[in-house]
Amino acid sequence: MNKVFPEGENGRIAAGPKALPGGEAGCGPLCCSRRGACLSAFLLLLLATLAALIALVTTLGLPSRTPGAQACTTLTNRTGFLCRDQRSCIPASGVCDGVRTCTHGEDEDESLCRDVPHSLPRFLVAHCGDPASWIYSDQKCDGTNNCGDCSDELSPVTVCPLCGPGWWPCPSTVFKYCGCIPRRLCRDHVQHCSDWSDEYACPGP
Repeated sequence: MNKVFPEGENGRIAAGPKALPGGEAGCGPLCCSRRGACLSAFLLLLLATLAALIALVTTLGLPSRTPGAQACTTLTNRTGFLCRDQRSCIPASGVCDGVRTCTHGEDEDESLCRDVPHSLPRFLVAHCGDPASWIYSDQKCDGTNNCGDCSDELSPVTVCPLCGPGWWPCPSTVFKYCGCIPRRLCRDHVQHCSDWSDEYACPGP
């Protein structure tokens, strides 16, 4: 039987769509032969990307919830939190203490205080020798045993400057202090230093 071709204008044979590999007309060599396979591949790629993002966030941690928080230096030369008015600088330990110190109360904002210390900016937090323990950064090197193991006052965890003019350097017998005691405790007829230097060598206040 003779094959009949459709005729176009002027008696020319009309060109039909050319069949390409892949089974569909007009489909390039890179096309998927089945749409279901293409959809499955796309979903797998999407899930893999999502899993990678979750792993990255878990490793690096979430960014600070308070990107606008700024550090400042208090009048006592300690680390502080700058209030929204850009003038008031409150001590780091005054943040999330239950008292609104900044005029607009941003030191007690929910984004700061919802998961302390993880929700606090890094400049407000100092870590103790015990990784599970932390203190506010303005409590480090203040002469007081805030960590409970003196790691916030003594090396190797913390390197603090020498005892200030109001302090006497000695190994303290009092839990509250570490490598220095207040000079007001000298010459009071009570041992505060393990070597008794607070009673025999310290000149007093």
